[in-house]
Amino acid sequence: MEDAFYWVVFACLCLPVAGLVWSQGVGNLVDDTPASRAFRNNYLLVYCLQMLGDWLQGPYVYALYEKYGYSPAEIGQLFIAGFGSSLVVGTFVGALADKLGRRTAGLAYVVTYSLSCVTKHSPRFGVLMLGRVLGGVATSLLYSAFESWLVSEHFRRGFSEQALGQTFSWAVFLGNGLMAIAAGFFGDALVEKLGLGRVAPFDAAIVFMLAGGAVMLATWPENYGDKGSKNIAVQFERAWEAIRADPAIALLGGMQSLFEASMYSFVFLWTMALSPNGEAIKHGLIFVNFMTACMAGSFLAGVLMKHARPERFMRGVYLVAAAAMAVPMLLALDTRKDPSLKGAPLTGRGRAQLLAFCVFEACVGVFWPAMMAMRANYVPEELRATIINIFRVPLNAFVCVVLGNVEAVPLAGMFGLCVAFLGISFACQLRLDALPQRAYHRTSTDDGGEEEGKAAAAGGGAAAAAAH
Repeated sequence: MEDAFYWVVFACLCLPVAGLVWSQGVGNLVDDTPASRAFRNNYLLVYCLQMLGDWLQGPYVYALYEKYGYSPAEIGQLFIAGFGSSLVVGTFVGALADKLGRRTAGLAYVVTYSLSCVTKHSPRFGVLMLGRVLGGVATSLLYSAFESWLVSEHFRRGFSEQALGQTFSWAVFLGNGLMAIAAGFFGDALVEKLGLGRVAPFDAAIVFMLAGGAVMLATWPENYGDKGSKNIAVQFERAWEAIRADPAIALLGGMQSLFEASMYSFVFLWTMALSPNGEAIKHGLIFVNFMTACMAGSFLAGVLMKHARPERFMRGVYLVAAAAMAVPMLLALDTRKDPSLKGAPLTGRGRAQLLAFCVFEACVGVFWPAMMAMRANYVPEELRATIINIFRVPLNAFVCVVLGNVEAVPLAGMFGLCVAFLGISFACQLRLDALPQRAYHRTSTDDGGEEEGKAAAAGGGAAAAAAH
């Protein structure tokens, strides 16, 4: 009976997902020609295999370090190493992806993350630290190289901008939602049911990532960003110039950094918020509810993008997300502890926060495909991976600060920062909406120049017309 609330929430989340899939499913896809369908399915297969490998690791990283006997402070150092490497080294891998090829960068992700998983077999702190550094670099590749390859290849084949938005929506729905849920159940089976130990999910992750890499190697053509610049410094100089010259790019980068900072902070804070007195919460079922809410949001984004440009509905998403984070912020103002609740089931206060967190996760599901679609419209193709990773610098810096001070700042203050960041994101979106509307996709020519994609402009114009 203690699990009943979790399952009721899960059922309530599944109903809208099922309804959206039934009414707005594959049969209503834009550009559903055999060529576009084959291209979309190929990308989704690769992306889902890579995300499954990523999600398999998440629930067991902390638990594995704990099993090896490391203290919370030492585990915190390992996590900081991951975000720190993404902050420093990861910034440059985006530029390398644009210069050396996005498919090559995707394959580098497979190798780098697989090596990171191999290090989990060693209990030595130095080896585990190396694994976290490799994992940080791999994460930067995962969230830049694959998107950059997709955008370039999608428009090169003449598919519309609306079709790209729906591909992003399916990628988040399947890769960030369904694969996360599947990874939770599969990892639990490996560790608990089969008794293979906490390192087993990392070995399974290698298998899935290598399978995705094999499909990439066999079916993906290579594409590049800026091949004209002679070195990485020139690449960064051009990226910074693009950010300074185009306020839309700067605003998109600000929204990306602020929203993701709130999201990653939430990842570290939700356990403390739901069990302030040491309540015996069900982490697995909570994780499934979060991912189901994210799935619902990602599919909702695909429906919305059929009828409106993302700029039109993202204002509401930021406001709803801020309201959801305000719930735990206000509840955390009461810092009284009740020792009698230690080991008890989720309390009424915890249930209210769980519902608010599910609303926030739904907003995360809408955010990802919408942000990807806006970046495809505004960010120069030849600098895409470089610019995306530049805006990950403030994100990773903030997360490192949070990890280093999570016990020093009150929980209400942490959630208050999340609310503030989401409010600033809303302001950035308002400012972006006030800029002259542009609906185009810039692609690289052989000599490194830019040209406007006619199909993208047509698709963007249709979306803008639907929005009004």
